[in-house]
Amino acid sequence: MEKTYHIALNDFCKNHNIEISFIESLQNTGLIEASELQEAGFIEVEQLMQLEMYVRFHYDLDINLEGIETIMHLLNRIETQHKEIVKLKNKLMLYELNE
Repeated sequence: MEKTYHIALNDFCKNHNIEISFIESLQNTGLIEASELQEAGFIEVEQLMQLEMYVRFHYDLDINLEGIETIMHLLNRIETQHKEIVKLKNKLMLYELNE
């Protein structure tokens, strides 16, 4: 069985000096998934980089939740298109090698 590591949201908010309501808003919009253990919120370590990026967007760049959702949608589209380009380049190389 694979171990998953969690970080307490209260500790994260204290360390980053942010409101827990911001984290709840991110959770309500579906940008992050938090779980509750013994009436305390936790986030998986795998989501930590993403959560820190959202915090920087919101607090450092003053981007609202709708803007963050839009940015993430566009970044996901770019990533998908990048993967498609790599796949097509690999196919093209295959055809060029066979000539």
